[in-house]
Amino acid sequence: MIVIRPATLADLPSLVDIYNYAVLETTATFDLEAQTVAERQAWFASHSPDVHPLIVAEEDGTVLGYSGLLPYRTKPAYRHTVELSIYVHPEAQGHGLGKQLMRSIIARAQEIGHHVIIAGITGGNESSFRLHKQFGFREVGILREVGYKFGKWHDVHFYQLTLPSR
Repeated sequence: MIVIRPATLADLPSLVDIYNYAVLETTATFDLEAQTVAERQAWFASHSPDVHPLIVAEEDGTVLGYSGLLPYRTKPAYRHTVELSIYVHPEAQGHGLGKQLMRSIIARAQEIGHHVIIAGITGGNESSFRLHKQFGFREVGILREVGYKFGKWHDVHFYQLTLPSR
């Protein structure tokens, strides 16, 4: 049974493993080199359950994926807008885990009182496009050829979900 829960520091090595797969094998992130647990500690610490949650999906004690919200931008007027990330272990993809994480992180964003969730998705990531659209995100723009990875230029598509007012 999949359990969605807040991430703990003990989860960090698993989160780094999942992220590093994306770094080395996909264009889901524009990092070019694998990260160490020490390097990801500041990222982990930048999350807080009451403003910028980081959640994991685990089964039988194994972390299979995670999702988090971070500030979209640092200027104060953006404080109600957050940027979403979702990463799922490659062996756990295609089994609805992304939907479970998405449902949970959106609910947490609403509870906190965020107004808008932004997602930047690399062009060609059709499964991520579909996932976001299923939850009401709409494409609001494309930045052309802004990332260079694996020997080619990549676009980033921006999706936005405006949450209902509380």
